[in-house]
This record gives sequence, C-alpha cells and structure tokens, in this order.
Amino acid sequence: MGKLRQIAFYGKGGIGKSTTSQNTLAALVEMDQKILIVGCDPKADSTRLILNTKLQDTVLHLAAEAGSVEDLELEDVMKVGYKGIKCTEAGGPEPGVGCAGRGVITAINFLEENGAYDDVDYVSYDVLGDVVCGGFAMPIRENKAQEIYIVMSGEMMALYAANNIAKGILKYANSGGVRLGGLICNERKTDRELELAEALAEKLGCKMIHFVPRDNIVQHAELRRETVIQYDPNSKQANEYRELARKIHENSGKGVIPTPITMEELEQMLLDFGIMQSEEDRLAAIAAAES
Repeated sequence: MGKLRQIAFYGKGGIGKSTTSQNTLAALVEMDQKILIVGCDPKADSTRLILNTKLQDTVLHLAAEAGSVEDLELEDVMKVGYKGIKCTEAGGPEPGVGCAGRGVITAINFLEENGAYDDVDYVSYDVLGDVVCGGFAMPIRENKAQEIYIVMSGEMMALYAANNIAKGILKYANSGGVRLGGLICNERKTDRELELAEALAEKLGCKMIHFVPRDNIVQHAELRRETVIQYDPNSKQANEYRELARKIHENSGKGVIPTPITMEELEQMLLDFGIMQSEEDRLAAIAAAES
C-alpha cells in the first residue's frame, strides 16, 4: 500500500463541489483505491450519493446526543457506502449559533485517534465554500489535506472564490505541505468558459485538471441519491468522472504553491476575454441605447 493521499475539494457554495467529489471518488474506488470521505460542510451532503441516503448523522450531532465525542465509537460515526467507501460527516451547529469549523476539527481528531485513517489510500475532505473562516481552513491549516482541488466555473464569483482559496493555500503552504493540485471546471455554459478556466490556472501557476461538461444525467442520478457512476456506469458522463479520477490519481506529488492574483487582475482578465465591459464601454452602450 502506497503513501496515504489526503486531498480536499474546495469551491464556492453551489458550484457542484460535493457532486463532483463524490462522482470522482466513486470512479477512484473502481481503480481499487480504498477511500475515506470526511464531509466538512454543515449541510452534511458530502456522502449522500455514496451512501444512497438522505443525510448521514454527523459527528457533532451524535456527540451532542451521547454527551461528548469521547462517548462515541468509530462505527457510530462512520458508514460504509458504494464499493466499500467509508463515510463520515463532521456536521455543524444550528444556523446562527457557534462556529461550524469546530465540527471539522472535532471530527478529524476523533477519526485519526480511532484508526479511521488506517488501511485507506485516500482521505477526501469536502469543504464548504471559501477559506475565510479558520475552521473551514482546518484541513489546510493543520497540515491534513496535502492536495487541494478547486471546483470552479466561468462565473465571476466562482473565479473570485477560486482565487481566494488559492490565497488561503499560499498562506499555509510554507508552514506545511499543502499544495494546489489544480482546478476542476464544472461547466455552467458561460461564455468562453474553458478558456477562462485555463487562463486562471495559468495565472495561479497550476494545472486545469479537467473540464467536466454539463449533463442532465447528473441531476437524474442525484434525484435517486446516486453518483452517475452507479446510476449509469456506461454513460458518457460517467467516463468524464473516470477521466477526472485518473488525472487526480496520476497527479500525486505534482501540486504547486499557487500565485493568486489581485481583484484588479481578475477583472482585467474578464475584460480581456470580453466577459466584462469596461465602465467606459458600459456608459457608451447605455448612451447609444437611449439615443
């Protein structure tokens, strides 16, 4: 058995991060990889397609019921899903109360101390949105996740979030071993999307790992709480996720310390691609429309 690879999927909320990660991991397990998923999103939706269930009970919820996390057993918090993938959800507090990052920290420490990381090839962290909160930066900050894959699209806010996450990785790269594995573009059919994703990857100094085309089969599979790999293993989309999994598997040790850009540089990139109008062009267009 090779060295344990600890990877994390980050990306702005609603970008399709959990869907992308679960489909990729389902493809990795087809490659005879043993996998543990640690869901780090309070929504606790990082494992539902693997377990084919609504939502998994979270570490924080079970700890609250039992009295403390010390009163739990590993089998209480860890379920086994598709082709033997181990699944845990950290969970979080009620909305508006406390720091959700506490669940991430509690869950990771509990899992490590109770042997969940033994006999697996990959530990995958699925992390909420941005890294501005110290709790959600935990897999990076505490030198847990070694390879970060940022799920993004050609939308302005997804590009902004990807760049922001790169800043978080840079902050902890020198004190730990965390590296940016690359960008995964989850197609939203915006203008010049692939070109934009490749341009951002070049500016960050990383790879554009894979461009995942948009396909309604993903929604059909999700309605049945399944990955596409399970729902329709012979589909074109299933093969896209297999290709993404292969690229991640072959990317071991090839992560980089990113070179994030400024907001001005990001806006300039959008101007250069004709995605965003300059203020002068915008005012000229309004004036022309009114004349």
